Amino acid sequence: AVIPQFSDLDRWLLSSLEALVRDVTAAYESYDVIGATRPIEAFVDNLSNWYLRRSRRRFWKSESDADKAAAYETLYRALVTVSKLLAPSMPFMAETLYQNLARSFDDQAPISVHLADWPKADLSQIDEALNRQMAVVMKLASLGHAARNKSNVKVRQPLSEVAFAVGSADEMDVIDQFQEILEDELNVKKVRALGGSEEAVEYSLNPLPKQLGQKYKALSPKVRQAILDLPAKDSAERLLAGLNLVIKVDDKYYEILPEEVEVHAAAKEGYSVATEGPYLAALVTTISKELFYEGLAREFVRRVQDQRKSIGLDIADRIKIYYQATAALSEAVKHNEAYIAAETLALAVLDETLPHGLVQANDAFDGEELHFALQSVRGVSE
Repeated sequence: AVIPQFSDLDRWLLSSLEALVRDVTAAYESYDVIGATRPIEAFVDNLSNWYLRRSRRRFWKSESDADKAAAYETLYRALVTVSKLLAPSMPFMAETLYQNLARSFDDQAPISVHLADWPKADLSQIDEALNRQMAVVMKLASLGHAARNKSNVKVRQPLSEVAFAVGSADEMDVIDQFQEILEDELNVKKVRALGGSEEAVEYSLNPLPKQLGQKYKALSPKVRQAILDLPAKDSAERLLAGLNLVIKVDDKYYEILPEEVEVHAAAKEGYSVATEGPYLAALVTTISKELFYEGLAREFVRRVQDQRKSIGLDIADRIKIYYQATAALSEAVKHNEAYIAAETLALAVLDETLPHGLVQANDAFDGEELHFALQSVRGVSE
């Protein structure tokens, strides 16, 4: 048997799972129904929208190695435990999950989830630091996607880099430690910390007349001007971090609260920026020829994968791809042939006339046109 080799992602999910068992158990013991059910919903959301998405390749790869074994064991443990935690509140769903997962696999398992022992939290597996770090990674990924959406650059188009600003110095390590996850999630070639957010963003302050007028009355015009005279970048970063500003008017000092000033962040040329409090993602939106070709190649792969499904090929079938395309797309396929072959299990990617007898497909995207056909190589000499 292959010994599982757990990744940071696996350790995070297992840590979150044990914290979930601890919290749900404590909630039930104090008759707190909301506290016993809401955390399960949040855990399942993270499981499906983060863990499974980030682990897809590990589940699908053909070789059964230590990494694949870890992904399956982590997911299995999480789902069986969740079925038990759900048993009091969703008895029928919990039973269905349990029968499919535990009883179909283990003859010695109790015959019903409602006869199984309640999970006991293994506190030694809870890594609060890792849980906090992954929460920051998910926040940064979400901001990166928001910046992409603003720029109208589709997710399949690779970009050169994204730079992040974080809430505190210790969160800087998260950017380095989880660099590969962020690069893959956001489809960028490089992830780094932002070297002073002014390189990508210009801040401006807008003192709110209503709030200042109510508080300072006749003095409010002078207060407003004093706020505008402050350095915009430093003041904006303080306000976004929830800190007050100090101004001087007529030889007296006043504290200005974050809710009394609106902060506007405008992206500089070549960047798309998304912010949330002190967190910021700055995406470089300039697309080089190589990146453009790689984006076309990813679109090509998507069409091939869709065609594999539609003509009923097995997920493990090897194929030959015959295609004819407009100039830029043809060039992009040639530049990224190894990537395309690996993603589609193609033994050959051939720019030539499509053979008779194959199902042919036509498509158009990004101003390019594609005409192609797939041939299964089961029983076909290479």
